[in-house]
Amino acid sequence: MSVMQEFKEFAVKGNVIDLAVGVIIGGAFGKIVTSMVDDIIMPIVGSIFGNLDFTNLYVALGRVPEGTAPTLAALKAAGVPTLAYGNFITVAINFTILAFIIFMMVKQVNRLKRETPAAPPAPVATPEDVVLLREIRDSLRK
Repeated sequence: MSVMQEFKEFAVKGNVIDLAVGVIIGGAFGKIVTSMVDDIIMPIVGSIFGNLDFTNLYVALGRVPEGTAPTLAALKAAGVPTLAYGNFITVAINFTILAFIIFMMVKQVNRLKRETPAAPPAPVATPEDVVLLREIRDSLRK
């Protein structure tokens, strides 16, 4: 069997195609969640804490050159090492929301997969020749 033929068999298996579809949908879904966190949730959380912009929460770990704007983007452009914990908070919230949504989806799928337990199978009827042999045995005992 050639390598190309083996690869073709592998690539067209249902599991590989399902996985590819899942990865593509997961990537798109991740972008939706990222947008929801960046564009909806974080501005609301920031306004609750006094118009705080989480993307500009950082600690400069090096000397800041004079004339550099006090923003994370400007410090990174100037080559100043920074600890961008605001970005980390945003990513952590993004992950938490995504993990919760996936948990709820898996929970629903598992609930749908659960079926009522099937009734035990009916006992198989005894073959006629066995019934006749038992009748003969019982009549001989009498």
